[in-house]
Amino acid sequence: MRYLLMICVDETVDNRPSDATAMSDDYAAFMAEMGPRGVLQGGERLHPTSDATCVRVRDGEVLTTDGPFAETKEQLGGYFLVDCADLDEAIEVASKIPGAKGGTIEVRPIWEMEM
Repeated sequence: MRYLLMICVDETVDNRPSDATAMSDDYAAFMAEMGPRGVLQGGERLHPTSDATCVRVRDGEVLTTDGPFAETKEQLGGYFLVDCADLDEAIEVASKIPGAKGGTIEVRPIWEMEM
């Protein structure tokens, strides 16, 4: 089953190690471990919510606003798409994401769409 592992962090707090290279190394190690397991299907880091644009359609009119849809303590900072045997494996993989040390990893099953 596929899961989206959403890396949620507080953008107002700098949770990164003092050496930015250390965080990059931590993520490289995570991907090096998960790659051979065959669970990683994709993932990316996201720009901060200050760069976000929200799109809504109301009565046929496209409306855009700057920033996130809702005010929250933690913002979506990146994600990994994984294919795991079950929720237990997805949780185990999520626990190894470096962002879990200072933020939250939301594990959400993918609702597969048939096309």
